[in-house]
Parts: sequence; C-alpha cells; structure tokens
Amino acid sequence: MAASVALASSPTLSTKLRRFVFSQEGILLIAIVVLFLTVGAYNQRFLSANNLSSIFLGNAYIAVAAIGMSMVIVSGNIDVSVGSLIGVLAVISGTLAVNGWPLWLAWTLPILVGMAVSAVNGWLVAYMRVPSIVVTLGMLSILKGGLISVTAGAWINNLPDGYQLAQLRPLGVPMAVWFMIVLTALAAFWMRYSGFGRSIYAVGGNAEAARLAGIDRKRTVFIVFIIHGFFAGIAAILFATQLSVIQSTVPPNLELTVITASVVGGVSILGGTGTVIGSTFAAILIAAIGSSLVFINVSPYWLRAVQGLLILLTVLADLARRKKRARHR
Repeated sequence: MAASVALASSPTLSTKLRRFVFSQEGILLIAIVVLFLTVGAYNQRFLSANNLSSIFLGNAYIAVAAIGMSMVIVSGNIDVSVGSLIGVLAVISGTLAVNGWPLWLAWTLPILVGMAVSAVNGWLVAYMRVPSIVVTLGMLSILKGGLISVTAGAWINNLPDGYQLAQLRPLGVPMAVWFMIVLTALAAFWMRYSGFGRSIYAVGGNAEAARLAGIDRKRTVFIVFIIHGFFAGIAAILFATQLSVIQSTVPPNLELTVITASVVGGVSILGGTGTVIGSTFAAILIAAIGSSLVFINVSPYWLRAVQGLLILLTVLADLARRKKRARHR
C-alpha cells in the first residue's frame, strides 16, 4: 500500500520534462539553442568552428568564476571585486611562468592567493559584520590600484611552451571547456546533496531559521568566500592561458559580467535560491549574444544594454515568483 502511494506521488517523466522546460535552466538552454539556430541561419559564419571555439574557449573562465559568485550570492552576499582579483591572479601566474618557475606552481599558486584574498573578504563580512558590498568595493580598489601601480599596464609576453593550459584539447575539446563542464557538474551536485551545500541555501534564505537549525552562519559565509576564491583562481588561470600574451590590466566590466551570469542564471539577488548550472548556461548565452551582435551588424556596445535588460527581467521574475509563493503559504 505504501509502495503504491509513493509510486502514485512520484512525478512522471513528462512532469519532470515540463518542470525543466519552465525552469530557469530550461529557459536558458532553449534560448541558447534558438539564438544559435537563428543567427546561424542569418549568417552561417556564426556557426563556424572558429567562432564556436571563440565563444566557448574565450568565455569558459567567466562561467567558472560565476560558479563561485553564485555560491556567494546564494549565501546572501555579493563580491564586486572578482574582476580585479582575476586580473591580479592572472598577472601573478604569468609573471611566475616567464621568470622560470615550474608551470605547476604558476598554475596553482594563484589559486591559493585567490583563496587567501577571498578569505579576508569573508572574514570581514562574516565575523566583523561589514556589508559585503562595502568590503568588496574596498578590495576592488586595492587590487585594481595595486595592479596598475606594479605593472604600469605592460602586457606579459614570451610565455614558455606548455603554459597555455586552456588551449590543450583532450578528445578535441578545449581544456577550458572541460573545466567549465566538470566544475559546474561537481558544484551543482555538491550544493544540492551535501550538508554544507544545503546550509548555504539555508543561510541565504533565512539566516535566523538557519541559526535555530544549528547552522553556524558566520562559518558558512566565511567558507563560501574561500571557495569563491578557489573558483576565481581557476578562472584566472584559464583567462591567463587562453592566449599567448596576458593583459596586465583588469578586464573591463568583468565583475559585471560574472554577476550578470549568476543572476540571469536564476540565482536570486536576495539569496537563498539558484543553481550553478543556470549560471553556466547564462554565461554561454551572454557570450553568444555578444558574438551574435557582430554577425548581425549591430554594435557590440549594445551588449551592456542587453546585460542590464536581462538582469532587470530576471530580478522582476524572481520577485514575482517570491510573491506567488508567499500567497500560497
């Protein structure tokens, strides 16, 4: 009897498919497919191997950075210094490589530095109760000013052979894309099924309820920032190793792009909900929109306007969903 009740209450395959289609991830996936088919029909060069490689290889690091950013936003915080952090870590990696340090060290030390910098942010936010927007704005200025002062904007050239990790192609697929797929899958599984992953949602959704449930809010936020630094470090390595030179300045508007990917991917700016799969789909969609503007002869400067519009629409949709859930309680 119990088994029959459980079977009757289990969602069918069609129900699961309908839920996915109307989920944020499903909507984004459909939007990506429609965009590729529509622009590809208008200009076939959009679907060329070179352009597809440019979209995925050149933007995979944004998707990786958005994984960590999504965790931070789900916890009820934000980090506007991530673009500057990625720029600094990329320069550290390139500097080590051109000065003869082992490649494995040039790839791993920036990740540790990223975790240390984000740990400072996390400690100030979690234990000193400084708003995350204030802490990370200060860190943004420190990192950006320090980077320009040290490098004077000079690019890093003469990188050693074998340094371009992102350009390796296991099974014909760029290594940067492998990083994006594997890290997204692992992070999604960990956030959904691990106790700590669920505690991030609890802290971001209702901090007081999480405290009453025995969750240490300060420790959770502190660790989330350290994990965010880990993903920023990997993103920096992918950014630094995708070309034969490294730009010794902060990539313009990178922090906005990473935050946009997280929010458009369905991560509520108010905290408590969202998935990293959605943020990865959103990063791909934003990159594809930017590329498509070129192929349909529209100024790429419109991409910023499109990003802003996507953020506004997603936030309004999130607010509407929250009001609907509140009415049904």
